[in-house]
Parts: sequence; C-alpha cells; structure tokens
Amino acid sequence: MNPNVIIEFTLDGKKARFETSPEKRLLDVLREDAGIKGVKEGCGEGECGACSVLRNGRLVNSCSIPVIAVHGDDILTIEGFSRTESYRIISDSYAEAGAVQCGFCTPGFIMATAALLNENPTPDEGEIRKALSGNLCRCTGYTMIIEAVKSAAARMAGSE
Repeated sequence: MNPNVIIEFTLDGKKARFETSPEKRLLDVLREDAGIKGVKEGCGEGECGACSVLRNGRLVNSCSIPVIAVHGDDILTIEGFSRTESYRIISDSYAEAGAVQCGFCTPGFIMATAALLNENPTPDEGEIRKALSGNLCRCTGYTMIIEAVKSAAARMAGSE
C-alpha cells in the first residue's frame, strides 16, 4: 500500500504536482523534489526565516508546513520571485546597502521584504523591524538590512 498522496499547487507561477507523503515538509518538497535550492533550512523550527516563501501572498516558513496543507495554494519562492522587477529593486538595494555577506539568510530576508512592501509600500523603521523579526542574520547585523528595505521602498515608490 502506497501512503503517498498527490499534492498540486502553483509553484513560482506554474502548476506543480508531486506524489509524496502528506507529512513531508513543504521545504523538503521544494528542495528535494522541485530542485529549488534558494529555500534554505536553517533551524528547521520556523525561527530563522531561511526557508521563507510566500504562500498565497503571505510570508511563511516552509519548514513548519506539511506539504498537504498547501494543496491548491500559490507558492512563490526566491527563484520565482527573482524573475520580477521587484526582486531586482530589492536585491540591488541589499547589495548597495552592504546588507549581504555570506548570503545564507538573504533569500529569506528578500522574501520578507517583498511581503512587507506588497502589504505596506511605505513602512517606517518600526514596521520594517517587525516585518523582519522572523529572520535571523549572523553576519551583517540588522542596520544595513533595514537601510536596504528603506531604499527598496523608496525606489518602488519612485521617490529615489
């Protein structure tokens, strides 16, 4: 008897279908079955944000979601987001602010920034800090990351 089920969802704008265990984490399906390596496992407990993706437009930690829970949903990873103009603006802002060092946490921070700016195009510093609070960085400190988000917001609003 095969305990696997068919899970279907939109992945980075394309229909995706996987035969897998319903308990398998979304993170593992993305990395192992879909070959998406920009979604990283940091803590495996939903605390660091390295595995962040957008699920139906909302930021989630893919390490803490069983894949069956996303059946029928729209999942956007850093790979899919990297094909957008918003990504270019955000990633350029991160690079120019010096907000990237080792890069392990960067995809999660970029996805958190995208989620924030989609919901609130003109966040103040407190709102930025709150939106990024689920992401951990061990290299750069947070000042440069916050400056990068401010810069991206200004660029997206056309005021820079």
